[in-house]
Amino acid sequence: MDIDIAPGQAQFRDEVRTWLAEHLVGEFADYRGIGSPTDDTAWDVRVAWERELSAGGWLGLTWPTQYGGRGAGLAEEIVFEYEYARAGAPARVNTQALELLGPTLLAFGSEEQKMRFLPKILSVEEMWGQGFSEPGAGSDLAAVRTKAVADDSGWHIDGQKVWTTFGLYANWLYVLCRTDPDVSLRHKGLSLLLVDVDQPGVDVRSIENLARSKEFSECFFNDARTTADMVVGGVGNGWSVVMATLGMERGSALMPLQLAMQREVEELVTAARTLAVLDDPWIRQRLVDAYIGVNVMRSTNLRVVADLLDGEATHPGAATAAAATVSKLFASVHHQQMGELAMDIHGAAAQYDAADSAATEARKLFLLSRAETIYGGTSEIQRNIISERVLGLPR
Repeated sequence: MDIDIAPGQAQFRDEVRTWLAEHLVGEFADYRGIGSPTDDTAWDVRVAWERELSAGGWLGLTWPTQYGGRGAGLAEEIVFEYEYARAGAPARVNTQALELLGPTLLAFGSEEQKMRFLPKILSVEEMWGQGFSEPGAGSDLAAVRTKAVADDSGWHIDGQKVWTTFGLYANWLYVLCRTDPDVSLRHKGLSLLLVDVDQPGVDVRSIENLARSKEFSECFFNDARTTADMVVGGVGNGWSVVMATLGMERGSALMPLQLAMQREVEELVTAARTLAVLDDPWIRQRLVDAYIGVNVMRSTNLRVVADLLDGEATHPGAATAAAATVSKLFASVHHQQMGELAMDIHGAAAQYDAADSAATEARKLFLLSRAETIYGGTSEIQRNIISERVLGLPR
């Protein structure tokens, strides 16, 4: 069913649909819906597809034209993301740059940094990875120990980062470092540095996940170098810059995810019919719950979109922030329940590498969903945000 996301955007919506219909063909069409933030399947095809999007001017829609964007509004971006998910196009590969680093540079970067990096992000010439989490500093980012020391030649970086999404493919990393170890408050004395991966002091090693994908990496810095002008937002301001970056990740509308989950529910219903388990009352009840859940997400996401389009995009209100946080928490738990349901529907065939592609996808859904209550802000962190910032409970 069509949704009138942004009144007056019908012409733009038709433009998006027409372009996708004309270009999502051939090999690209063979990989509809492939990949995710935790899946690097068909990487080369997805890179080629992202460059097709770049050539069509569909990346960085809201970015200023001087950096290669279209200078479009938030309404157009939301319409595009909705239609993109609706068409089942392959998952994009440079989301770290497009959704997180790029907006961070637009907000905090110098003009030289913007001109140097933003056009190459939009042309898919450079890939980015995030260097925030460490073995002893995950949700508690203020505990980071990777250090950067300045001298006349720039910065010398030593330390380790982990869970770097698509780090194996990254040309650059944006790295949270401790630049002043003597401050009393942990979140002080931090800076965000941009680091070239192609140098002797950087060692990126892949980490295979449960589904045998290698989208995660750990990164080791041994006297890695970057120049003095590669600090984003100023020395010592890393905490406020990173909090803004994470706000972009956690506060983004989840409509594309809801559409993807909606298709998964439809596939589960089809599988239950095909495998003759639809009459099982326990399976039927959980399918109903799955259907209700994605429609709850749909309603909540539409409220968030409506608030954003009403002028809260720059300064989100408490209600919008609360809805985004609740959406993330609900979606991650609900998706895990769908993964468990998928395994029960497909039974033994989903337990091993079988020729049945539907069973294989069911297993992948189950395995990959396990991390969703961790990345993008753990469920515990989301509950803290809701309790403290929405309900006003004590810390």
